[in-house]
Amino acid sequence: MHIVVCIKQVPDSAQIRVHPVTNTIMRQGVPTIINPYDLFSLEEALRLRDQFGGKVTVITMGPKMAIEALKKCISYGADDAILLTDKVFAGSDTLATSFALASTIAKIGETQPVDMVFCGKQTIDGDTAQVGPGIARRLGMQQLTYVAQVETVDLEKREIVAHRRSEGGVQVLQTKLPCLVTMLEGTNTMRFGTMEDLFRAARYEVAEWDHKAAGITATTQCGLKGSPTVVKKVFAPPAKAVKAEMIKTEDKSAREVADALLNSVFAKHPKLEMEIGQ
Repeated sequence: MHIVVCIKQVPDSAQIRVHPVTNTIMRQGVPTIINPYDLFSLEEALRLRDQFGGKVTVITMGPKMAIEALKKCISYGADDAILLTDKVFAGSDTLATSFALASTIAKIGETQPVDMVFCGKQTIDGDTAQVGPGIARRLGMQQLTYVAQVETVDLEKREIVAHRRSEGGVQVLQTKLPCLVTMLEGTNTMRFGTMEDLFRAARYEVAEWDHKAAGITATTQCGLKGSPTVVKKVFAPPAKAVKAEMIKTEDKSAREVADALLNSVFAKHPKLEMEIGQ
């Protein structure tokens, strides 16, 4: 079984800076981490590898500093890692990113067919949840998004059964392999790396692919040229100047406090009282 896990090295969300001209995230000098949602996908992939055998290949697109994130994945137990890095990928939106990653997965599949692709449900820097489905669409794979549990995988029948969380509850879905899965948070617990994996990660040489190695000839579909999404402006919303109203509770019963609260709400929203009364 060959599983590819797509991860992303993201800036620590508490210290994100935005370029004043291009409105893209400035990564230089900002502490980075592995996108937390991707770790749930990595752990699920490792569990399936442990159950059925095979290998887990981790890929990411980014600058050379992303090697650190890939080595971290190796320390958790991943078998191989590939960094997709090239100037032509700079400034990619989700459309261009999904194109580059899908091309890379297709190229990997020429050596060993890919049975499953795992992604986190979204990244904490973009929060779009578009790259995973975009990869699946480009590769012609079935996609299972917002998966809370992989119930069964049958390699003989080439089938997978998964629980997908939705607004109305949980959907139990069955589809054919190969497929792409995006995992929800809290679905598992990331393992600790063994001493053997930690030493292997320290020695591991991450493969670096440019657009040619990934089999990409249409460079106009990469980077800013292939990104129709334009960020017009990035700003922090101003803090509201409204002060919280304090309701004194000393020497008052619970009913009196509740009445005071409702009176305060209805005084500011008179229509609400009328709607409730009807």
